[in-house]
Amino acid sequence: QVQLVESGGGLVQPGGSLRLSCAASGFTLDYYAIGWFRQAPGKEHEGKSLVGSDDGNTYYVDSVKGRFTISRDNAKNTVYLQMNVLKSEDTAVYYCATGRVRTSGRYTPSDMDYWGKGTLVTVSS
Repeated sequence: QVQLVESGGGLVQPGGSLRLSCAASGFTLDYYAIGWFRQAPGKEHEGKSLVGSDDGNTYYVDSVKGRFTISRDNAKNTVYLQMNVLKSEDTAVYYCATGRVRTSGRYTPSDMDYWGKGTLVTVSS
């Protein structure tokens, strides 16, 4: 059964850090591009990924560039999103997704084949 499971969300103060994990089962992440998407409470889905990585290259949207870093552990079939200097506007449900996209970039949902159910990140004092 193909599955993506996010974890690592929670409550953090502004300026703090969190590391999200996205564990895959039923398929090998090596061959897939990874996108991280988010949806803020009460708002529509942003529509495109904030991070898009094909393992060779990674795209970060300007609002998270320099603060968020994606990494992979192929042995664990897991992708991570390290989030530093968190801001209140980063509060959202974060979703990881994978797709057979051959370039890095700001992925759309249609680029992705598999999705996790999301993990909530709340940045608040």
